[in-house]
Amino acid sequence: GQEPPDYWQGYVEGDYIYVSPAASGTLLERNVIRGDPVPRGAPLFRLEQEREIAIRDEARARLQSALASLEDLTKGKRSEELDVIRAQLAQAQETLALSRIQLQRQQALFAKKTVPRASLDEAQATFKRDQARVSELRAQLATARLSARSDAIRAARAEMEAARAALAQTAWDIAQKTRQASEDAMVVDTFFEPGEWVPAGRPVVSLLPPGNLKVRFYVPEEALSTLGVGEQLELRCDHCPADLRVEVSYISPEAEYTPPVIYSRETRDKLVYRIEAKPTFSETYRLHPGQPIEVRRKSG
Repeated sequence: GQEPPDYWQGYVEGDYIYVSPAASGTLLERNVIRGDPVPRGAPLFRLEQEREIAIRDEARARLQSALASLEDLTKGKRSEELDVIRAQLAQAQETLALSRIQLQRQQALFAKKTVPRASLDEAQATFKRDQARVSELRAQLATARLSARSDAIRAARAEMEAARAALAQTAWDIAQKTRQASEDAMVVDTFFEPGEWVPAGRPVVSLLPPGNLKVRFYVPEEALSTLGVGEQLELRCDHCPADLRVEVSYISPEAEYTPPVIYSRETRDKLVYRIEAKPTFSETYRLHPGQPIEVRRKSG
């Protein structure tokens, strides 16, 4: 026959962040202990990285080699090699000029019937040979100024991109073995000590940011329809200020029983629903996970 209380009982909960490495290794150092407040970006722990560093150095050397090969293919021969071809071309042009003079002299003598036909033919052959030599060296000089074929350049560029991707992968692997706090938080627990082997994906540190605190309480079925997401309620706890507010963030769609009973009309008053609410005040450090609280409607 007692009147039901005008509040709902519950407790404080936290959504913890479990920080773990993506790769396994020996824990070299852990920078935090339980209870430490850590700012965003603060180092949490570091695993051994010798293997990843060696792979990174190899990838960096491959990238430098690929860049040098691509640069070499995109430009012509060295200036010293071009100078050699220019000197050969100048020599061939001098020889061609001399052959032209010899041919003109043989043509004049042959017209006076002073020399036989064979001498004229020999002079003409020599002139054509020297002409061909000059054309050949001019073509060599033009080719030496060109870069490599386009397919060779594409292959070298693909090799460079592969080396760059491998370097980025190794940098990511190293970063995964050195973890920092993603936001301001408190260290709730640590699970490994320096020197221990940490499997991949196993958390080393658990964090609780202030914004991840919430309260959980239960309301009977008859009160469920009077609550909605976004509604503000009063929060009361031992030694807490009187003006604390929470905002309903989640209403469970499934019912629970307290205690386990058979569902029937006679035991309908035992049916409750879980409600979660977020604090609307900034000093959430006043609350602690597991702390019992009372939630009631705002006065008035």
